[in-house]
Amino acid sequence: MDDDDLLPLSALQHQLFCPRQCALIHVERQWQENASTIEGRLLHDAVDAGGRDRRGTVRTVRSMPLRSRRLGLAGVADLVELHGPEQRPYPVEYKRGRPKAHRADEVQLCAQAICLEEMFHTNIAEGALFYGENRRRVVVRLDDELRGLTERTATAVRAMMESGRTPPPVYEAAKCRNCSMIELCRPRRLGRPPPVADWLARHLEDGEDAMPPDDRGETDRGDS
Repeated sequence: MDDDDLLPLSALQHQLFCPRQCALIHVERQWQENASTIEGRLLHDAVDAGGRDRRGTVRTVRSMPLRSRRLGLAGVADLVELHGPEQRPYPVEYKRGRPKAHRADEVQLCAQAICLEEMFHTNIAEGALFYGENRRRVVVRLDDELRGLTERTATAVRAMMESGRTPPPVYEAAKCRNCSMIELCRPRRLGRPPPVADWLARHLEDGEDAMPPDDRGETDRGDS
């Protein structure tokens, strides 16, 4: 697989959070920021400044380029710890908020670990998510269930990218109100077509006259 065909690692997280958001960003190439995304970007900028340091037997590498030919993924790890004399890789992903109910953050971390396994020819049992809101590190076991979800998500993203289609919106208040893409997505408006659009769609399917009732009435009055 050529480098140009590799999917961005971030697309997996976007896909699990919302397939439509993933398509808007990675198929339509649209983007819009809000306060949360700006805070997240500033956090990543602070972590991803590049460079290396060492504490005891642990060497830290920031902004490490990643690649997996098997999954067709590429990206950059916020931070990779290299442990012990064997320099065993241990990925650490930084997030602005707090742990979430869905597994999008864990899948992004797992995808990073799969890339590192290919690059270092090793097995990685766990990694960590560091959440800026509570300043805590959460250890994530990279078990078979999480690896399977990661591979299925990568497959789904590739299929969507190849189709070039953006899924229709599904409004979920708890999710949509905090999404930076809400003005571009317009989930409430596009998820509930206006009555005339519903009427037109039904009549086109039935093969009937496609003129809406109000317009037909005005035409009739003009002919009389």
